[in-house]
Amino acid sequence: MKNLLFFIVLLILFPINAQDVYLHCGKVYDTESGKTLSQKTIVVSENSIKRMMDGYIEGGEEDRTIDLKNKVVLPGLIDMHVHLESEFDPKTYIKRFTNNDVDVAFEATVYAKRTLMAGFTTVRDLGGSGVNIALRNAINKGLVQGPRIFTAGKALATTGGHADPTNGMRSDLMGDPGPKEGVVNSVEDAKKAVRQRYKNGADVIKITATGGVLSVAKSGQNPQFTLEEIQAITNTAKNYGFSVAAHAHGDEGMKLAVLGGVQTIEHGTLMSEETMELMKEKECYLIPTVSAGKQVAEKAKQPGFFPDVVAKKALEIGPKHQATMARAYKKGVPMGFGTDAGVFPHGLNAIEFGYLQEAGIPVKESLKAATVVNAKLLGMSKSLGRLKEGFLADIIAVNENPAKNVKTLEEVVFVMKNGVVYKELIAP
Repeated sequence: MKNLLFFIVLLILFPINAQDVYLHCGKVYDTESGKTLSQKTIVVSENSIKRMMDGYIEGGEEDRTIDLKNKVVLPGLIDMHVHLESEFDPKTYIKRFTNNDVDVAFEATVYAKRTLMAGFTTVRDLGGSGVNIALRNAINKGLVQGPRIFTAGKALATTGGHADPTNGMRSDLMGDPGPKEGVVNSVEDAKKAVRQRYKNGADVIKITATGGVLSVAKSGQNPQFTLEEIQAITNTAKNYGFSVAAHAHGDEGMKLAVLGGVQTIEHGTLMSEETMELMKEKECYLIPTVSAGKQVAEKAKQPGFFPDVVAKKALEIGPKHQATMARAYKKGVPMGFGTDAGVFPHGLNAIEFGYLQEAGIPVKESLKAATVVNAKLLGMSKSLGRLKEGFLADIIAVNENPAKNVKTLEEVVFVMKNGVVYKELIAP
């Protein structure tokens, strides 16, 4: 006992300092203001930013210095719409019958690492089989490399709706999935489905308010929930600490989702001026996914890539997405940032910035959405989305000022998440 007390006293008088990391940053891009600051030192202690200082400051003998003097440093990017369990290819629809959960899980670890290495240190996974919950847990435990994940687990649908897991199956396999499987057909089902997601360990609720492109079902835009069902979902979600995201292409279902109290509209392809005004009034955020629209429209031109019913919808809806985002931005609709990665290859998330720029959305606005705004939507505005003392050390670096060359965001050269370096330039 005396030896233990003596050791504790020594620790108090002569504390053992953990190694700090000193990042010498040539340029620091402030995503809040859009301004670029020169010659800064960011001191990272454990998992957070300890100090930000002018000039290049040296640490102590035990500290580590990383030279980013020729780079532009930004906070880690946040993608509010990914699907880490899969990546679409011509075999995707068959894999539902041939892949076990363990197969899905192993593939998901590859997609997660690829996403992190692309500079996206946080993502919101909006629907899979539930493997995404286990993936989040494995990353949090340090077993797998990947971004910080906020996951919906299994998305909620109506019978035959966009996220009905038995769409396109032969009749003897369809069965009658219910709330446990994420299928809702009444107010009571809606409440139970949300509670089941809570039990499963989800972080957020995702509903498919309209038809979708990639499901094996006829419509890509029809409304699929009643207002009462949506309200039951959002009210129950609030009780359990969830926000609600709503997939929506068609305007009528989108409007119902906004009136029903969802936090975000995903895609928003056929949004009307009326719904844009409603979103502004309700402070409902639009999450553009232009990359997905572009990619599915292109893949639909390849014979056999999609089933015929899917290809038809992809050619009809995909090309309309970017123009709607341009109108929504001009109208002042609140906007976050998302990509729908998984519909196209993971790790290419940053191509969204270029597509948004083509739509007339300045890069500084989309970068603010992908950091500051998205952190707010996740309830993490005091710890994510900015390079600031006390914030989590999610830090990336690129070669050029992204406001001047958006393509540089597709070539992230340094990645730190939670104070751990995952990607670093090797000196020649």
